[in-house]
Amino acid sequence: MTIEEMVQQARVAMEKISGYDQAQVDEMLYVISKAVFDQAEPLAVLAIEETRLGRLDHKIGKNQGMATNIFASLKNKPSVGVIKEIPEEGLIEIAHPRGVIGSVTPTTNPTITPLGNGLMALKGKNAMIVSPHPRSKKTTKETIELMREALVSVGAPRDLLQVIEEPSIELSQELMKSVDLIVATGGPGLVKSAYSSGHPAYGVGPGNVQAILDRDFDVEAAAELSVIGRSFDNGIVCACQQSLIYPVEKETEVLEALRGKQAAVITDQAELAKLRDTLFIDGKANPAMIGQDPKVIADEAGVEIPADSQIIAVKVDAVGKAELFCKEKMAPVLALKSYDSFEEAVAFARENLLLEGSGHSAGLFSHTKEHQVYAGEVLPVSRLVINQPTIDAGGSPANGLNPTVSLGCGSWGNNIISENLTYTHLINISRIAMPIPPKHDGNPWD
Repeated sequence: MTIEEMVQQARVAMEKISGYDQAQVDEMLYVISKAVFDQAEPLAVLAIEETRLGRLDHKIGKNQGMATNIFASLKNKPSVGVIKEIPEEGLIEIAHPRGVIGSVTPTTNPTITPLGNGLMALKGKNAMIVSPHPRSKKTTKETIELMREALVSVGAPRDLLQVIEEPSIELSQELMKSVDLIVATGGPGLVKSAYSSGHPAYGVGPGNVQAILDRDFDVEAAAELSVIGRSFDNGIVCACQQSLIYPVEKETEVLEALRGKQAAVITDQAELAKLRDTLFIDGKANPAMIGQDPKVIADEAGVEIPADSQIIAVKVDAVGKAELFCKEKMAPVLALKSYDSFEEAVAFARENLLLEGSGHSAGLFSHTKEHQVYAGEVLPVSRLVINQPTIDAGGSPANGLNPTVSLGCGSWGNNIISENLTYTHLINISRIAMPIPPKHDGNPWD
């Protein structure tokens, strides 16, 4: 089937649900999210077999978590017809679909990206066509088939969701030129293609999430949160923690706490050099090490670590371009750097972000509001998560960020939004403006 035919089928399907009310729309979301939740484990197994990336236990949790979190965040939110009235402003807001959404998805998230974007698209009565990464096409196809069958179970047309079964760069580009709006999740080349397609597009930027340990925060808790944030799905999630920047006088305590949380802490310069050469080739990430278990990476480098290590933590003496470990590492490897003053810690984090990952996210373990605000003012990030694993930058029940699979990075990351993509980005809104008493007499300067 051609892209043109798929787009036409999507438009026909949209027309069939044009009269759906809010309850019918939300019913579609319910059955889709429930279907993926119920098949979270088989989908995770398929993803591991097909991509050889990440961890099975984390992929299962990721599939379940996104199914529940995104559905819960969309549940009971108005997205059909009149969605808001503001009497004091004389405004009535009415939602309209954006049209056929093109979702270009990465090999790192072959289930949750089509799920999350699909739920948000359908919330606004749009249709969606997915162009999967060739390395994960089977998993994404199975995910979309589950979602399509769920639609049919409540009488909705299955062609609201479609997938390119044999993806290619050429078909992906053709899709981006044929749809009404694009959500591009992947590398900078993909995002650039989406922006040059001639259609509106939401892209994402690279992650290089820095985290700072303040002097007033419990070291054991910070170590636990850091291991969670770095180990998740073997580090292939863009919001995974990349560095821990800690007070110099607490170094011994920090390293011991990390070891107690199953981190293999490496301080020997020769071993650091071996790991650096294994993780990077000519300054760029070694594709063979992406998403691999810590023991696999260590064995390849010829470095001994405990077999049950959750992450490898590497102590560095420099930041920014002077140290490759300060770049994004799509592997369970955490850079460790000490600081003297809190201002220096923020400066270190900023330098690493300017090297790579500007606009994405950062973490701070601190109970001092002044430090929280200072970091938020200085760091070029769209999200600063406080006292949480940094993976919660993608939204969680324990914070106020929109649960999403697409984290906008603002102009820092060459993106149009500096927030988590949600359904409101995938609808048009008409505003009916009634006359109201004038807000000023024509001379507001008095």
